[in-house]
Amino acid sequence: MKRPLRCGSPQTHLRARKEKADRAPRAEPRRNPAESPVAWLYSRRDSNGNPLISEVQFNAGEKLRTDFFLAQMSPRITQSWSPSATTSGRRSAPGTGVELADSVVAATERVRRALAAVGPELAGVLIDVCCHLRGLEEAERRAGWPQRSGKIVLSVALSALSRHYGFERAASAAPGAARIRHWGADNFRPALDGAPEEHGA
Repeated sequence: MKRPLRCGSPQTHLRARKEKADRAPRAEPRRNPAESPVAWLYSRRDSNGNPLISEVQFNAGEKLRTDFFLAQMSPRITQSWSPSATTSGRRSAPGTGVELADSVVAATERVRRALAAVGPELAGVLIDVCCHLRGLEEAERRAGWPQRSGKIVLSVALSALSRHYGFERAASAAPGAARIRHWGADNFRPALDGAPEEHGA
């Protein structure tokens, strides 16, 4: 005689499903330098041999692109046959419903916060170039900007985005990235206890 299966509480099942989802590898967009305008700019050098955009700017653009992909904000050009996309009302298989919705909502919120941080004037070029992978010339035409101005606006937008993500603070905190400065007079000598020494002492 078979023993009846013991059913745990709904909370136990949800916790087990969440732990399984956390252990599963997350899907990320494949990074093809040939199709990413941000990667193309980072791979090109100016007359001094420096990249057209910095590493922190490149990382910020790629992070926004990854979150945009995970948030499933990209427009679909074909019908989705994934089980999670069904609208029949039937429950999906364990591990494909709640966890997927949570990750999508979290990624959507990260994209929303990032675009709000840079402001509406710069959000458009980030969406066009980083997320929709449009070239700078097309982004200029869509925004009505003069020719060759797109790179400047994109650079400003990526700098604001990297500050939001904290990339610039991390880069400035690296050893040798910043020097200690003060505005004291040439003959100013601070005391070891923090109080300034009197001149002539």
